[in-house]
Formats: sequence, structure tokens, C-alpha cells
Amino acid sequence: MLRVENLHKSFDGFMAVYGANLHVERGDVVAVIGPNGAGKTTLFHLIGGQLKPDKGSILFKGKEIAGLPAYKICEMGLGRSFQVVNVFSRLTVFENVQVAVLSHQKRLHSLFHPARSLGVEKTEEILRNVGLLEKANRTCGLLSHGDQKVLEMALALGTEPELLILDEPTAGMSPEETAVTIRLIQKLSRELGLTVLFCEHDMELVFSIANKIMVMQSGESIAQGPPEEVRQNRRVQEAYLGGDG
Repeated sequence: MLRVENLHKSFDGFMAVYGANLHVERGDVVAVIGPNGAGKTTLFHLIGGQLKPDKGSILFKGKEIAGLPAYKICEMGLGRSFQVVNVFSRLTVFENVQVAVLSHQKRLHSLFHPARSLGVEKTEEILRNVGLLEKANRTCGLLSHGDQKVLEMALALGTEPELLILDEPTAGMSPEETAVTIRLIQKLSRELGLTVLFCEHDMELVFSIANKIMVMQSGESIAQGPPEEVRQNRRVQEAYLGGDG
């Protein structure tokens, strides 16, 4: 579904991503890990269209997307959430997801139907799937941090993605919220058939839900494979997991 090859991106002479490679098959749950500053978020920005690469290839479902604008990539079936929560804080939970649904359905402008009556069933279905239906009428600014992170995932689901990219989905969450999010990611993959690519610092989470792991160091991908293979990789142990693991 996704193939990244020899990707490069620099900022004022600093090489943030240097020869990164990544392969994601349909149905995979792939984690990208690495020390702070390894280039994980920059890699996701390059894949999602928020940044343009200096060099390299990004194939999504066999089509080159490197350098395409983010909205075009989204229309092709790639959705994402961000490291910093990015929701409409003054709208309700329902309205946030409804905006994403109507945008995807290209129904934001209608002469004959009020917006509130459009995309209701799909919006409710998404909120039910992520466990936020009971909070549909709450203003987003009043939600807990954990619920806002989950809501951002719901917004991404509103575009009906085939590949969902999550940038540190449990950052800032309590242990209870983290456990809920782990179960949610597993549900999205198993029940909805989504392919998931995420980066995360919580190693317990990574090794509990990922079927493949890619490790970055100094902008470079140094290993990719099943969790146990990556765990035993000496270079990974030295770079990130610590010692002899």
C-alpha cells in the first residue's frame, strides 16, 4: 500500500530525513520508532503532503505522491492525525466529525438541505466506533486531552481512509486513556480493515499492537521487520532500546 524509498529532506542544511525507506502492506499495523529528533514526524509530514521531499519516492497504492498537496493525498485514501491535537475547539464533537464527513462527501455547500441534517448517520457511526457517541454534543474545548486525541482520529476516519497515519496517538494520555487507545487502534485494524502507520515512544504499546516496526536514527531507517526481529537487532538495541535488551 505504501512504499517509501531513499527519502531525503533538509532544513537550512540540517538533514532531518536521510535515505529513509519504509514498506507498508495492506492490513499492516506498522510502528515507526526512534530517539527524539530521529525524523519520525518529518517523515510523516512528507508522506502526508505537509512537506515536499528534496529527493526520493513515495508510492501510495502504486501511485507517486511525493510533492502532492495534502488534500490530494487525503482524497486518494490517506488520513492522519497529528502530534499536537488539531480539532475545532468551539464546535461540538459531532460537528467536528460531521465537517470531515461532509468535506469528504463534497457536500459542504447545499442550497436545499441545512448542513446539520447531512452526513448524520455516517458521523454517528464513526463516533460509535471510537467510543465518543455519548459525548457527541460536548464542546471539544471541554474534552479531556485523551478524548481530544481520539476525536482527532475520528476526524481522520471521516475521510474514509484506507491508510491511517497516527503521530504519537497516546502522547500526554493517562495509563487508562492509553489502554483505551490501544484497543481502539486494534479495533480499527481488525474490524474496519484499516492499514495503520504510527509513531510512538511507548514501547509497550508498540510491541503489543504492531506487526511490523521500522526504526529511525538521525533521519535514516536502520531496521524494519517483525517486532521480535527488530528487538534482537544489535543496531536497534544500541540506538534506541538500550543495551543488550
